Amino acid sequence: MHTLEQLKSGQLNGIKRLQLSDGLTEFPLEILELADSLEILDLSGNQLSDLPAELSQLTHLRIIFASNNLFTHLPDVLGSLPKLEMIGFKTNQIKTVSEVSLPPQLRWLILTDNAIEVLPNSLGERPRLQKLALAGNQLRALPESMGKLSNLELVRLSANQLTEFPEFLIKLPKLAWLAFAGNPFCKHPSSLDSVPAVSSQSYSLNQVLGQGASGVISHASWLNSDFDFPQEVAVKVFKGEVTSDGYPHDELEACLQAGHHNNLVKSIAQVEEQDYLALVMELIPSSYYNLGLPPTLETCTRDTFPEGFELPISQIDNIMTQMIDVFNHLHDNKVCHGDLYAHNTLVNEQGQMIFGDFGAATIYGYLNEEQQQGIRHIEARALKYFIDDLLTVCAKQDVGSEQHSRLTNFEA
Repeated sequence: MHTLEQLKSGQLNGIKRLQLSDGLTEFPLEILELADSLEILDLSGNQLSDLPAELSQLTHLRIIFASNNLFTHLPDVLGSLPKLEMIGFKTNQIKTVSEVSLPPQLRWLILTDNAIEVLPNSLGERPRLQKLALAGNQLRALPESMGKLSNLELVRLSANQLTEFPEFLIKLPKLAWLAFAGNPFCKHPSSLDSVPAVSSQSYSLNQVLGQGASGVISHASWLNSDFDFPQEVAVKVFKGEVTSDGYPHDELEACLQAGHHNNLVKSIAQVEEQDYLALVMELIPSSYYNLGLPPTLETCTRDTFPEGFELPISQIDNIMTQMIDVFNHLHDNKVCHGDLYAHNTLVNEQGQMIFGDFGAATIYGYLNEEQQQGIRHIEARALKYFIDDLLTVCAKQDVGSEQHSRLTNFEA
């Protein structure tokens, strides 16, 4: 984090990344003095509502973040920046995105939690676009021009006002991660009666085990229970607002619709009270660890792994056998996970796998047969990418083995 004083005094000359969160109401023009070096500009957490035309002087700028500000439109000047490829304007008040606001090199566009009703046709003229996050807006339809986005891999459309499934999505050649729950066309019976309801007063929350976009997971102990539950459990308390993936209630529904599988986190109870939504799950043994790390700014949609991490091909093959079984189970239950990644997968030293995080999941059994097959095919692509990512950490002595060749040529 930098300060306005550092910027104005010239201490930051030559830097490539600038982060200012200082209650700014106007864009500091001193930033323009960094034009020869600045590549990443983070102005999140201010009170900005516009950017000056002079921003076009930042010809080396690749990434701009301006989440949690007061923008009501995506600034047109962004479209003039020749190297700009990543835009993050989450949680503003954006209603309009003009035809000229999207830069030609755009790869990653994050407009989650705004008030956008219409997207420009020019969105379909951005051939490098890979990642598009639009959850929590007011979109009633998508521009048909998006059917030309041949490199689009990840799309978040949940919690909008879409009246029908965007048919062109199933024809996009690289789309692998898709979420669209919480739209008016999403009509499905509730799965909430598949596990018992309990009171939030029936357990005590202990230490936090982890947290993500949609909620906080804590270790919990029962104070009283009418059911034969394990005494120690995990409880995910959902946040009330729209997340980067959609509505918490849709995540809860998808978890329960998925049903029981040995390689899925087991849901055993639910809590639905005023201003309080939670899912009670069996504890995962501490011997399990995250298989991968989330994508970086550079990899965009593909997972990463710790430096030096490797797995024998036998363990990769074992993990994949389990993941393929999970994939088939989910789609037999008409659930598209939407986030099939190594970083959402837990494994132990024996190669046993547990898969979770249904934040981007969508129930899709109400779609027509062709659309359902298309959804399955999209997530099959994610399964293939999952395998490809794991093969990048395969032990060198196993590269070229029969198992390695079989997984390399895998088709879901």
